[in-house]
Amino acid sequence: MNLIIVESPTKAQTISSFLKDDFKVVSSKGHIRDLPKSTLGIDIENNFTPHYIIPVKARKTVNQLKKEAKKAKKIILATDEDREGEAIAWHIAQILNSDEIKNFERIVFHEITKEAIEKALQNPREIDISLVNAQQARRILDRLVGYELSPFLWKKLFRGLSAGRVQSPALRLIVEREKERQSFKPEEYYTLEALFYKDKKDQTTAALLFKINDKLLSKNGIKTKSQAEQIKNEIDKNTGTVLEFKKETSKRSPLPPFITSTLQQTAFQLFRYSAKKTMQIAQSLYEGKKIGEETFGLITYMRTDSYHLSETALKNCHQFIHQNFDKIYWLNTFRTFKYRSRLAQEAHEAIRPTEPNLTPDKVKPYLSKEEYNLYELIWRRFIASQLKEAEIERTEVIIEVKTENNKYFFKSTLSKLTFDGFFKVYPYNKPKEIEGGFPSLFPKDVLFIKEINLKQHFSQPPPRYNDASLIKTLENYGIGRPSTYAPIISVLFERGYVVRDENKSLMPTEIGVLVADLLTQHFPQIIDYNFTSFLEEELDKIALSKTDWLKVVKDFYFPFKKNLEQKYSEVSKEDFLPKEKIDEKCPLCGNDLIVKYGKYGKFIACSNWPNCKYTKSLNNNELDLVCPICKKGKIVLKRNKKGRFFYACSKYPDCNFASSLKPTGELCPICQSYLVETKTKIKCSNKDCSYEQPKKQN
Repeated sequence: MNLIIVESPTKAQTISSFLKDDFKVVSSKGHIRDLPKSTLGIDIENNFTPHYIIPVKARKTVNQLKKEAKKAKKIILATDEDREGEAIAWHIAQILNSDEIKNFERIVFHEITKEAIEKALQNPREIDISLVNAQQARRILDRLVGYELSPFLWKKLFRGLSAGRVQSPALRLIVEREKERQSFKPEEYYTLEALFYKDKKDQTTAALLFKINDKLLSKNGIKTKSQAEQIKNEIDKNTGTVLEFKKETSKRSPLPPFITSTLQQTAFQLFRYSAKKTMQIAQSLYEGKKIGEETFGLITYMRTDSYHLSETALKNCHQFIHQNFDKIYWLNTFRTFKYRSRLAQEAHEAIRPTEPNLTPDKVKPYLSKEEYNLYELIWRRFIASQLKEAEIERTEVIIEVKTENNKYFFKSTLSKLTFDGFFKVYPYNKPKEIEGGFPSLFPKDVLFIKEINLKQHFSQPPPRYNDASLIKTLENYGIGRPSTYAPIISVLFERGYVVRDENKSLMPTEIGVLVADLLTQHFPQIIDYNFTSFLEEELDKIALSKTDWLKVVKDFYFPFKKNLEQKYSEVSKEDFLPKEKIDEKCPLCGNDLIVKYGKYGKFIACSNWPNCKYTKSLNNNELDLVCPICKKGKIVLKRNKKGRFFYACSKYPDCNFASSLKPTGELCPICQSYLVETKTKIKCSNKDCSYEQPKKQN
């Protein structure tokens, strides 16, 4: 019997369906060895030797693997072909080799199909120790930072905090953006739009003022209302002259097939899926779904930073296109894309469907809604990457209005899709269709002004990061890799450092700001974007056998340790947590009440702690709204343990009012229940009442 070991039970079940009876496929259920949780687990004095243990939850699995291994003629390690998968394979080999030497083989594949598994079995290789060392180095570095820096945060701030080597720069990005928003001062500006016509029977052409004499207007247009009105009055009775009227046709190429980061970004933009959720859905599509009577993986491996497509995949895609699309959409050759990263972590393919003929409509009955959404997105992006470019006709007209003292230039542009090309299958970023077009205009045509619209605007603060924009920024900095983007964001939530606002954007909590400020001020290297990127490249070099993992760990640790020891004496708790008294006495013991910090932010506590344990919430998010239930308390914005905001009564626990939607302070005209507001409407909180009305937009 040949024993194949994979990580996932689902993966094991899928592969089993392809193989004969002389193969048995079992699952390790992930990592079967790890560093201990209770101690550092790294012998720093002995060249940073890690002390691996078998976690309690993995012991039963390990015993089953040993039992199966004793009966096996050959053991085939078929874990994922990345650093984590290679490390899992190495740990399995280490454990199963402890009793007796076995005949081990390592196989890899990018998709879970019968053809891919059979090909992998014919081409076994040895465990890549360089990939193992890269994973081990990352694990050791993360453990050293987490286990040695976290106690410092406990001492200088409060217990329960933790710091991470890669999560900390991400937190810094979110906090710095929030501070930009808080310090932002909106600037008023104005734009002028004129409606021109050649003949009263013709349609008008709307054009925007973009240049005065030889000076282009800035992005924020005209600074003052008086200046805008002066321009409006100056040009009001004048005529315009067409300076340019030109049409140009340009081609737009399709986007490359997905890699991990772009899949996470696009899934958030289209479906508002978090990075973690996207990877969970993609994992289920990769590991295997039962389609009709067969079970196989629907997509290739989803942790990749490579745009590479195999020749077989390209041939199958073009064959599908030739059978299902008109000839005008065909490419003469394969379209290939360059690698995105300087040092691609692994030589995976891009994320694509395993079989182009499995269209979204064919698999829809077998998938959940979320699985279908993601599969359709991946399928369409892959097919589109091998279709012809779209053609867009861009028409531009520039109109000059001369006055006695100035020349004013107006511009209007119109884009029209003349050939849909790849948009036929991938419509997500398709240009908006604009009805109508320009009237027939020629240079030197005289135009009359029908009306001039003066519009007031205010500059907007930089938006908060969301999953998509944060991952894109991390990728641009070179921070993180395909397997780490989702965990980076998840850990920030687990630690209570960020929450989501009403738009699902990432907003730092008070605790997150405190931690980021302390790390930025006293551990600049840990939180420095360029240094974190440099370490990622060093880990890449380890994976490529271009540097030694022990040297990378030593070069990082000893300067870090020296700085940490120095900061214990330099940093005072009062520097970041000054005692803030309030004008109240403790109702239990009469001592002063003070503001303290906890895992979920500020709260009020007795200064006589721990002798007196009196605490109460700090209603610093109180709204000017009376509770609709008790009519006594005020509405307070609170956050639960999962980091989600909700509205509650300040008189809790005497009043238990709570709502995920903001109450308006008014009652329903039909049933007299309280009204709540969503993004677009005001509605009754009573589910049995149908009252609702559109929300007035500011």
